[in-house]
Amino acid sequence: MSNESSMSEAELNNRIRILEDNIRQLIEQAAAASGERNEARIADRLSQQNEELERLTRERDARSKKQSSEK
Repeated sequence: MSNESSMSEAELNNRIRILEDNIRQLIEQAAAASGERNEARIADRLSQQNEELERLTRERDARSKKQSSEK
């Protein structure tokens, strides 16, 4: 897991794009998966990716808000 506060804005945005793509791929895999074990594994990974995406999005929004207030 990356330390969000040490990432540049470009790195943060890139990581968010990667997570969004990972989530899209996991959803596609889940739709094609058969078997309870595969579905549970994909669901766990999807949950992790969503949590990280939410955390990074909050960090980006907080930075944006801080920059706006400093102007």
